Amino acid sequence: MISSRLCLPLALLLLAAGIVRGEDSFSPAGWVQSATLPSPAAHQAAAAEGEFVYAITSTKIVKLNRHTGEPVAESRGSAKHLNSGFFHKGKLYAAHSNYPRVPERSELMVLDPETMELATFKDFGNFGGSLTWAVRHDGDWWCTFAKYGEENAETFIVRFDDNWNELARYTFPAELIARLGNYSLSGGIWRGDELLVTGHDDPILFRLRLPAQDAKQPSVMRLVGEVSAPFTGQGIAADPVTGGLVGIDRKRREVVFAIEPEQPPKRIRVLSYNIHHGRGMDDKIDLERLAKIIQSVRPDIVALQEVDRNVERSGQVDQPAELAKLTGMQVVF
Repeated sequence: MISSRLCLPLALLLLAAGIVRGEDSFSPAGWVQSATLPSPAAHQAAAAEGEFVYAITSTKIVKLNRHTGEPVAESRGSAKHLNSGFFHKGKLYAAHSNYPRVPERSELMVLDPETMELATFKDFGNFGGSLTWAVRHDGDWWCTFAKYGEENAETFIVRFDDNWNELARYTFPAELIARLGNYSLSGGIWRGDELLVTGHDDPILFRLRLPAQDAKQPSVMRLVGEVSAPFTGQGIAADPVTGGLVGIDRKRREVVFAIEPEQPPKRIRVLSYNIHHGRGMDDKIDLERLAKIIQSVRPDIVALQEVDRNVERSGQVDQPAELAKLTGMQVVF
């Protein structure tokens, strides 16, 4: 928002930006299937590293040749309900639970890809849900404990340090839970500051971010968009070879590789508006009316001129703050 007595060319207005949308207004194009590997073990999730891909069932993990799809080895060790897996420092870590039994018991298991021995890495016991996926991000463990049916809104994600001290706990937004039916979140992976999560059956990646520091619900993740994906839900993981993702198509029993397409240039809608300290043609100062006009244009950036802050002629109102509240946008004065 530009100072009340300063008028700048549009190029500088873009830099001095007034009111900006709090969430990004654009969703990237959907992920594109780049390759598949048929495998009867493609039932719960997939993970990948180097020359091998790992198809995950409820009870075992199968090591596949990346190029031919031929099975190389199977995991050894007891498992009831493996859910997802990811690589960290050369080991494959897999979320595991006793679902659908109750009370829920959860473990993070670890697979040595050389010996194919599968063992318990962290036993959570009854932690209040079934562990469906776990990943590393910003030096910590992020683990999601799922609930199902009428209780699936109680699904939560916990951030742990390396000593398994709980650092933070978050739930998921209601609009996301409503998309899951009776199921919960089957997979998740951080890419930058966005957490991509999958449901149970739909070929969609939901894009989440941590709540803002001043959020009204500081423990609820923010849903910022969704993109199509060639996976039918279930567990996903990063593929360091392609730089993309790996998941499964459960119905086809295939491991699926996906990459991001090149992004088209983003279009940004800019509104430059001299509001005359809120005074309209009827000589009335009406910020609610101005806010409706701004919202009707659906701009990404608004550069306003003649804006008052605590000025006598406009009733000592902090107009930048008031307009930010009325439009739901972020403000810079």
